[in-house]
Parts: sequence; C-alpha cells; structure tokens
Amino acid sequence: MDMAYEGDETRGLASLLGFKPVVPPNPRRLKPWKLNKAVYRERNHVERLFRRLKGFRRIFTRYDKLDVLFRSFVTFALIRLALI
Repeated sequence: MDMAYEGDETRGLASLLGFKPVVPPNPRRLKPWKLNKAVYRERNHVERLFRRLKGFRRIFTRYDKLDVLFRSFVTFALIRLALI
C-alpha cells in the first residue's frame, strides 16, 4: 500500500486478505491511525531493493520464458547486490 491508496476501503481489503497495511495516514484525515515507524522503515528497505533489482534489464523486461530461469537470475542479482 502506498500513501495514495490509504483509503478505508483499501485498508479494509488489505486487512481482510491478511496483509498488515503499513502506510502513514493522510495529514488531513479526521481520525488518523498510529504509524509504526520501525515497520515502515523496513517496508522502505524492501521497496529500495525492488528498485535496485529493476536496474537489471533482464529482470525488468522479463526476457526469460521459464520461471526457473527467471528465479535463478533474480537470485544471481540478489547475490551480486549483496556483494557490492
């Protein structure tokens, strides 16, 4: 979920599906909820990881037809990013 999609319906659907919405409330909201900043910070780390993975053209454009090949290249990219 992103701040643009922080409406009551979207939050309710995410909770119904078993997800824990971690997004700050809109400042104009009448009844804002409490934001867990530690969990929100972790969410940011995951989003930055996906941004770095998209830097690999082969992952971004999904050249591989087989899931096994795609998964192996994602693993290779994650290892490469960990070593940098």
